[in-house]
Amino acid sequence: MPSFDLSKKLPLNFYHQDLLTAAQKLLGKILVRKIDNSFYLYTKIVETEAYSKNGDEASHSFKGKTKSNSVMFEGGGKLYVYFTYGMYYCSNIVIGNAEQGEAVLIRAAEPLNGFDILSINRFKKNKISEKEKFNLTSGPGKLSIALNITKNENGMDLLGNEIFILDNDDIPKNDIVTSKRIGITKSKDLLWRFFIKNNPYVSKK
Repeated sequence: MPSFDLSKKLPLNFYHQDLLTAAQKLLGKILVRKIDNSFYLYTKIVETEAYSKNGDEASHSFKGKTKSNSVMFEGGGKLYVYFTYGMYYCSNIVIGNAEQGEAVLIRAAEPLNGFDILSINRFKKNKISEKEKFNLTSGPGKLSIALNITKNENGMDLLGNEIFILDNDDIPKNDIVTSKRIGITKSKDLLWRFFIKNNPYVSKK
């Protein structure tokens, strides 16, 4: 059972740094989901993708603010959740100033505790195989299902107490892999995907 200091939430200024810097700095940080007053799920962020309204046609914010993407324009430190493929929710961390329209998609995370809860959320059972274990949170839709993040959490303040991110040691530069983003057809040559080298929970190597 990991032990983390819940007072070490990332401060607001973390969410107001450069987008690509934030996308890399989020690697290794601890995404926390409160279950009840005495239990929290801890997951280590291992894969991210950056999205911007500036020069990035793959971003929801590229064509400007709408009702569905408005959280992206509220400024750093908010959780932006959207529904995709008619099946999955994806969890994003808003970065930058208000109206900047930038966010980092959390593509994958490594579970650190609560495997029984994560397993029930993902697979509707609490005993899973080793293969299923590494499939719990190895993708943006999988992660949101495992942590029970839905549209209800869209716009949540990451400085609050329900979903938040704890500081943790930075990942060394030589352990961060940079690549093109996954599953997009526009602005597909931008090297805006970042993941921890050799981590088994990364969605695609």
